[in-house]
Amino acid sequence: MDTLKSAGAVAAGLIIVGGLSTATDFVLAAIGFFPSVTTGTFAPWMLGVALAYRIAYTVLGGYVTAVLAPRWPMRHVIVLGILGTIAGVAGVVAGWSLGNLWYPVAIVLTGFPSVWVGGYLRTRSYR
Repeated sequence: MDTLKSAGAVAAGLIIVGGLSTATDFVLAAIGFFPSVTTGTFAPWMLGVALAYRIAYTVLGGYVTAVLAPRWPMRHVIVLGILGTIAGVAGVVAGWSLGNLWYPVAIVLTGFPSVWVGGYLRTRSYR
């Protein structure tokens, strides 16, 4: 049973980070703040805004993962961070020739520390 709870805790973190990031992208495109997600070119400042909310959502994902973990919350957060890093590296490889390479690299570099901060914020409240 703990295995299912553990998997659910990590899955919840992934869903929060990915779901909120994607939803925010689409909302900002729908209101005209960002260009169309599929056809537009993003200015560097737009990518900076996207990086900022992705960092916030990643902290939240780490926090929720720690809340839902049946035990050893930081181990679950570390698993989430590793999975996110793998996904981020895949994004760097996929976007290698698309320009603005700093953005996916920044996602990779900020992902693990951000998820760790979220888990830490949750676990420090136990002390």
